[in-house]
Amino acid sequence: MRGPAVVFDKVSLQLGGAPVLDAVSFRVEAGALHCLVGPNGGGKTSLVRALLGQMPHSGAIRFEGEITTPVGYVPQLPDFDRNVPMTVKDVMALLGQRRPAFLGSNRSARTAYAEALERTGIAGMGGTPFGSLSGGQRQRVLLAQAISPAPWLLILDEPTAGIDEPGVRLVEALVAELHGRGVTILWINHDLEQVRRVAQSVTAINRRVLFHGPLDQVAGQLEEIR
Repeated sequence: MRGPAVVFDKVSLQLGGAPVLDAVSFRVEAGALHCLVGPNGGGKTSLVRALLGQMPHSGAIRFEGEITTPVGYVPQLPDFDRNVPMTVKDVMALLGQRRPAFLGSNRSARTAYAEALERTGIAGMGGTPFGSLSGGQRQRVLLAQAISPAPWLLILDEPTAGIDEPGVRLVEALVAELHGRGVTILWINHDLEQVRRVAQSVTAINRRVLFHGPLDQVAGQLEEIR
């Protein structure tokens, strides 16, 4: 089984009357590890939020293939009030299930969360106050939530920002494992060296598509977007 293909067809988007995306069209192949690159403010996160149904847009975004489990999504590391009395388990319950977070997780969810935290290198931290974690640890929690349950489409918005080198390698290994299982991965990434290590295909956007294609065909153009 493979994850779905994702097709962006003339996607345009405005914020406060200012154009953010202008007729963006490209295709992420089924089961691909696809990196989305481009300058800050170029519309990458807005495009992903449109894909997730969080931002109104014109044009079409569609899946080709069947999605049988929830989409996994790791957002940019959010600002978080360190005084909010929520544990790691509370945050995962809040993000990952429909029942109210104050009721806690059911047994199967707790087991899945524990396994996901182990896979992201922070086993045993479920009872730790989320606000006490480092930025890198919080990012690992968000990644653990995104892979529990295991998705067939995983969307990553700079998941290794603020993580130390061992953490970066762990995330890359986990993503490679999911990709090997056929998961479609769309990864917003500013680290061009990492893009060269991990990407199967790449799209660069700055309001419009700058270039798109397999990594071996577009690698020489990556320096143009610094």
